[in-house]
Amino acid sequence: MSDIQKLLDIMARLRDPENGCPWDVQQDFASIAPYTIEEAYEVADAIARENMDDLRDELGDLLLQVVFHSRMAEEAGQFDFDDVIDGIAEKMIRRHPHVFGSDAERAAGIEAGSWEKIKANERSGDGDESVMAGIAQALPALMRAEKLGKRASDVGFDWPDREGVREKIQEELRELEAAVGTRAAESMEEEFGDVLFAVVNMARHLKIDPEQALTRANYKFERRFRDMESDLVKSGKRLRDFNLEMLDKFWRKAKGRVG
Repeated sequence: MSDIQKLLDIMARLRDPENGCPWDVQQDFASIAPYTIEEAYEVADAIARENMDDLRDELGDLLLQVVFHSRMAEEAGQFDFDDVIDGIAEKMIRRHPHVFGSDAERAAGIEAGSWEKIKANERSGDGDESVMAGIAQALPALMRAEKLGKRASDVGFDWPDREGVREKIQEELRELEAAVGTRAAESMEEEFGDVLFAVVNMARHLKIDPEQALTRANYKFERRFRDMESDLVKSGKRLRDFNLEMLDKFWRKAKGRVG
């Protein structure tokens, strides 16, 4: 028995209506989806922390999610785990003609934009002919905004340079200030979203991954804040015992110590 078959058998047993786990049996695709997303983020977190032991464990947890969804689909008569494997294998071969293609395709090598062209051809058979087709709604908002902007740029709907994006950011900030003046919550949220969308487009023009950039900024802020907390603990006081001016002094010291 292969290791993957062992895992498939475990999942089948967990999903057994009579002898399985009640919690596992009552799950469906929608209820499991949040766990799938969470596990993917935990994989990314282990990578960011460069913890290979955790990465091994988190990859296992993510694989379990694939097995879980595959088992539920098999029970519904839709597809099984082997179909998932076959599908991704065929897709990788199809999308890498410079590796798996004919002699002529391999000799031509990889072409700029070929990956997106192949994906676009695959999407054309789905019935949705929009340039925006296939961008998953469930993606993190920053990642989805970057993909939407890139798709628009690919067909010429874009600023010629980052100066245009900078002006757009300034415009959206002014509109946000105007919305704040009205104190209308819905309007403020809309304009704030427009500011974020414009900033993501600036990241794209600078060839920066906005999701990764914000993730690193989050880590940096947390490291510095924890360092500041450590400093305050040594003083025998709590954060609430200091006013903002004093906290800012400790914060600047933390910034000097923590990159």
